Amino acid sequence: MTTAYAMADDNGRSVAQAALSPEDEALLDIRDPSALRSRFAQLYAEIAQLRQAGLRQLEQQDLVVQLREANQSLLLATFGAQDLQATAEAEIKAKKEFLSMLAHELRNPLAPIMTANGLLEKLAIAHPMLPKLHDVIDRQTRHLKRLVEDLLDASRISSGKITLRRNQFLLSDIIESAIETSQPLLTQRKQKLVLTIPTEPIVIDGDSVRLAQVFSNLLINAAKFSDEGKDIRLDVDRQSDQIEICVADNGVGIALEFQPYVFDLFTQGKNTLDRTQGGLGIGLSLVRSLVEMHGGSTKVRSDGLGKGSKFFVTLPISAPRLALANVPSLPTLPKPPLRLLIIEDNIDANDTLSTLLRLEGNTVDSALDGKTGIEMAQRQAYDVVLCDIGLPVTNGFEVVQQLKRLLNPPPRFIAVTGYNQPKDRLRASRAGFDHFLVKPIAIDALLKVMSSSALN
Repeated sequence: MTTAYAMADDNGRSVAQAALSPEDEALLDIRDPSALRSRFAQLYAEIAQLRQAGLRQLEQQDLVVQLREANQSLLLATFGAQDLQATAEAEIKAKKEFLSMLAHELRNPLAPIMTANGLLEKLAIAHPMLPKLHDVIDRQTRHLKRLVEDLLDASRISSGKITLRRNQFLLSDIIESAIETSQPLLTQRKQKLVLTIPTEPIVIDGDSVRLAQVFSNLLINAAKFSDEGKDIRLDVDRQSDQIEICVADNGVGIALEFQPYVFDLFTQGKNTLDRTQGGLGIGLSLVRSLVEMHGGSTKVRSDGLGKGSKFFVTLPISAPRLALANVPSLPTLPKPPLRLLIIEDNIDANDTLSTLLRLEGNTVDSALDGKTGIEMAQRQAYDVVLCDIGLPVTNGFEVVQQLKRLLNPPPRFIAVTGYNQPKDRLRASRAGFDHFLVKPIAIDALLKVMSSSALN
């Protein structure tokens, strides 16, 4: 049974009426004020709990809204980061392609300059000043060639496209090759190279050309940053199963705060306005990359500016698979007069190379495009065809492929090009080129290749 109670204010007016359950009726006795107060307190507590629960629900709803907004912001940020990453990757790719193309384009003017300088050497008796001018041009073009190669190597480093042609060789042969490359600069600056090398043969497994590049870069770097007349040291220290090579100078030194970054790409120390010691900031980065590819390590030590520098290269020593011995050089092959065809669209490069090869006693014809070259080769038999790859209309690959099909027997084909990527060499080989020479070419190397091509 449910009982209805009416509650009145001080004036006796009814203010509320509630239906109580039998249980509440049993608890509530208006004749017991303490029980009444206790029940009201309980009700107030329940109301407070309900109010708190409602507030928590509102807070949770607010948090849900905030979470949704945060998720939306995170989604937008993710898309933005992806866009930034795509933009950065596109910029990096564009820079790599730019460096590669720049190196290629710089090779084109270098080729006729070096060839023309070779002609000057042959005409040196015409004027007493010509030998001196020839030497100046030779030094500067070789320096420019190194810069171009560094640019291209920087592109390869960034894209991870440097490959090693591994073999076993003597460390002494590598150092000898490095000295040969750096000696012109040492001679120019009147600097003496002091060597300390173990007498026993030390065998290294790796790419001899690339390691020779490592040590020539270090020697050239030491020469550039040392005063004229100063000594440069190259010390080799055998340490159990590895070898440590130190190139030391008494030059400008390296600031302590700069030393942790000296092997980073495009990193340079402070340069003077005349930039007599400047560079591209590529050489030392290339040194580190090549050494690490050979399982070695690099480090630098300098007590600070004006206190010289020491660069250390550590390489693993290899157990020789075969006995290494000095192989006697083959006798120089005769250079018979050859009938040559040059296909080159750069007029200066075409003219200078044609003139130089004629001075060697060869009969030389030339064409400025691939289509004309193909027509000439069909009318006249040639011993050797020297062909550029980047030709208008019909490129060098297509020229060789067509002549291989049309001529029997075909001549020997030599690519003379500014392209030097592994994919270019592979495509040239597949097209039918017998040799691949990169501009600017060394004339002696070209004559040797042509001679062997004619006799093979």
